[in-house]
Amino acid sequence: MSNLTEVQVRPGVDDDLTALTDLYNHYVRETPITFDTVAFTPEERRPWLLSHPEDGPYRLLVAQERGEGTFGPILGYATSSPFRPKAAYDTSVEVTVYCAPDAGGRGIGTLLYKSLFEALADEDLHRAYAGVALPNEASVRLHTRFGFSHVGTYREVGRKFGSYWDVAWYEKPLGRKA
Repeated sequence: MSNLTEVQVRPGVDDDLTALTDLYNHYVRETPITFDTVAFTPEERRPWLLSHPEDGPYRLLVAQERGEGTFGPILGYATSSPFRPKAAYDTSVEVTVYCAPDAGGRGIGTLLYKSLFEALADEDLHRAYAGVALPNEASVRLHTRFGFSHVGTYREVGRKFGSYWDVAWYEKPLGRKA
């Protein structure tokens, strides 16, 4: 009998809400990677989940370990979300990846972004943007690997844990080539 597992990437569903909330809350409580400062309950996080349908430009993809006939824990997730609320920004998305704390270095972020950008390929999108709280070399490497270019850094833009943090912004062209 093999102990080997594979990782399945699929759309996020309501049954994932508690696990996704727990994963995100780790970063809220323990890191400056997100500038949220108060942990969420699953019910508080439900509008976020519902804002990412299975199709369209705003997606939520989940990476989950899969064994022989069983599913393991959620290893991470990737999203594409509205960049800004004004209509002229409709062809831009903000993307992000969060990996479970014990899933780092396994290629989960790469797998999630690959799946996300494949899912977005036929959408009417022009650019993807990503903000990276610094320092975060793993995230910088991931975004560079996917063709993002650094476009600027907001210095000391957020305060968390009694310190100020910079956020580097990256952009990537999307969409069909004319």
